[in-house]
Amino acid sequence: MQIERRTFLIGASGVAAGGLIGAAANAAAGQVPAAPAEGTDVVEFLGTNQAGVYRPAPQQQAACFAAFRVLCRDAAELEALLKRLTVKGTVLGAGHKSSAALPAVEQSGVDGAPPVNSGVMGEDVPAAGFTMTLGLASSLFDNPAYGLAAKKPNGLTDMKVFPKDQIEAEWTGGDLILQLCAESSDMVHYALRDIMKATRGQLQLQWKINGFHNRPRPDGAPRNLFGYKDGIVNPAESEELVWLGSGPGQPAWAEGGTFMVVRMIRMLVEFWDRVGLGEQDGMIGRHRGNGAPLGQSAETDTPDYASDPDGKTIPLDAHIRLANPRTKETAGSRMLRRGYNYDLGVDMNGNLQAGLIFTCFQQNIQEQFEATQTRLADEPMTDYIEPFGGGYFFVVPGVPKQDGFLGEGLFA
Repeated sequence: MQIERRTFLIGASGVAAGGLIGAAANAAAGQVPAAPAEGTDVVEFLGTNQAGVYRPAPQQQAACFAAFRVLCRDAAELEALLKRLTVKGTVLGAGHKSSAALPAVEQSGVDGAPPVNSGVMGEDVPAAGFTMTLGLASSLFDNPAYGLAAKKPNGLTDMKVFPKDQIEAEWTGGDLILQLCAESSDMVHYALRDIMKATRGQLQLQWKINGFHNRPRPDGAPRNLFGYKDGIVNPAESEELVWLGSGPGQPAWAEGGTFMVVRMIRMLVEFWDRVGLGEQDGMIGRHRGNGAPLGQSAETDTPDYASDPDGKTIPLDAHIRLANPRTKETAGSRMLRRGYNYDLGVDMNGNLQAGLIFTCFQQNIQEQFEATQTRLADEPMTDYIEPFGGGYFFVVPGVPKQDGFLGEGLFA
């Protein structure tokens, strides 16, 4: 029996078929499957906050940041989409041994129908430390079709463009972002394809970029493509710099969420490689070899700016000094970073297209990310970097119960 491909994948309801959990089963009900597959690399999906913001630590080796345009016609379809994404995130994170373990609705195909599993990971799909982090852009709340204007988190805006940014339109926009992370690049690729197949007709990919995270060399924090240890200083999860609480100023449903900034930064590595090591160290404020602040011996040492007021040891315009001056006034602008390196090949001039996917999470974009970026506006390193894309998103609260779904509070 033959079946028209588009009809099979989309179906009359607009909810895509053919994923790991059928639309007629858990996705439609918005229920999260229990009993994850065995293995030490399973990151628990359920929780007050989305797991991929802080966990696992250290962060996974591979990532994909994919921004989508939402095609849902009304709030009911949007709710169905978020339920389906919740199921996808749960099943992919738990792993499964074979398609035989999936609900019957996913196995009962017809002659000529595409297989449930793309085969990229083989028949058995491991958990691979997978996490899916979902964020919503300002444009989704502004769309009158969904009636969510009153639920929009305060401070969620379009991405601010700073004076030296080189923004490219094809690398911006999107109503919804998925940060997919795992311990292997093939798992990230598999997950994206599986999610796109399950949400066809509801989501349209607008831009995506893959990232990788280097293992520590030789130890401590990993290195970026300038060769420097990156992300040495990050707030602990217990600090009140990341998660939204129950205080005034934000809609009640947003408690347990966080604001996410994604910023793609092209590193002019050929230009950087022609600079002396001493000058590089001065621009960063750290020794490249061991990551220690200039004049100190370990990467975890705290820079002593008070005893160096003139910047004779760590220059006043060094990156680490501007980003985190370690003053009482700037303590609140710290944020959680979970960046990844990227490599996009070469440009038309034969230069490497490589750099950093800067990703940070915070309670307030304007008081944390934008305040920090304003201090960095004229740092010497701006000659060696070109921010070219990204966006601002609100990472919705987690799913604390089995019968919940991501963004559930939007529809209460």
